[in-house]
Amino acid sequence: MRVAPLIIAALLTAPAALAQAVNDFPTNARAEYVFTCMATNGQTREMLDRCSCAIDQIAGVLPYEDYVEAETVLRMRQVTGERASMFKGMAEMTEIVARLRRAEAEAEILCF
Repeated sequence: MRVAPLIIAALLTAPAALAQAVNDFPTNARAEYVFTCMATNGQTREMLDRCSCAIDQIAGVLPYEDYVEAETVLRMRQVTGERASMFKGMAEMTEIVARLRRAEAEAEILCF
């Protein structure tokens, strides 16, 4: 009889845990993406919907940690000097950015 409550509790919390695993982007990161997207594409309600869709699609494909890594690499590639050279030339850094670019391309197809 004690097993049944544990099974029920596990079944009730599993969807929430799964949703959290898929939706690991914090709200401020999503908002920053949407603001930047709208600044680039237009300050309209339609763009709000499309940009929100895009970050949701990216978040569904790419874990937040990978997103942050790719954004960091892209920012560091804009820096001049010796420190930035590792972000520009290493194959690992290129692959990190490529994963983000693939997620963005998929989001663009689905949302724009």
